[in-house]
Amino acid sequence: MRTTKGAARTKAKRRLFERAKGFVGGRRRLLRTVKETLVRADAYAFRDRRAKRRSFRSLWITRLNAACRMNDISYSQFIYGLTKASIELDRKSLSEIAIADPEGFAQIVQAVKSALAN
Repeated sequence: MRTTKGAARTKAKRRLFERAKGFVGGRRRLLRTVKETLVRADAYAFRDRRAKRRSFRSLWITRLNAACRMNDISYSQFIYGLTKASIELDRKSLSEIAIADPEGFAQIVQAVKSALAN
């Protein structure tokens, strides 16, 4: 008796079509086009996971720069002062503090300014 790949092939195709849900036209319905589109989608997803990290860091720096200037210090001097004051907070947490607790951020800036003065 001859064996075929029927069940395995159908299951593999179903997996591909499941991943292509939400695509438009033949990109959702035609097997070859679905395969091509998924390859491209995976490449974009891989690239953009890394780009997301860069863009969030840029956002945090922009927020910190604005908060620092409201406290009469430049961003670069603030970051340099953080290392001199041995304050080990990253840019993400600093920007969250600057948004949620401006008074607390002002205290951090005062500690940085005193470290820079010494």
